[in-house]
Amino acid sequence: MKAPGAESNTRQLKVARQIQKDLSVIFQEKGMTQYGGAMISVVHVRISPDLSVAHAWISVFPSEKTQEVLQQVQEQSRSIRGELGRRVARQLRIVPDLVFFLDDSLDYAQHIDELLKK
Repeated sequence: MKAPGAESNTRQLKVARQIQKDLSVIFQEKGMTQYGGAMISVVHVRISPDLSVAHAWISVFPSEKTQEVLQQVQEQSRSIRGELGRRVARQLRIVPDLVFFLDDSLDYAQHIDELLKK
């Protein structure tokens, strides 16, 4: 017998994974030209239990453009949500609101690497 709420957790994970894949494709299709030559990858997506809000962590390369690109993505979140809606229309009744965060784990790892080399 499954634990209570296990089905919803599985559904949340599946939906989050699908949104991560779709957002990755959207950013890939928009191309680096739209973001000043920066490359965006979607590192992680977490979705609320009611599937209404998706929190997406993105990584930006090169890291010098991080804040600038994050601001652009946040400003375009409505149009990105619209594109996501066209992709997931058959799977989801409600397209979740998108909230973007910066994933700086690569920068942190690089900083630790540099400290260890000294």
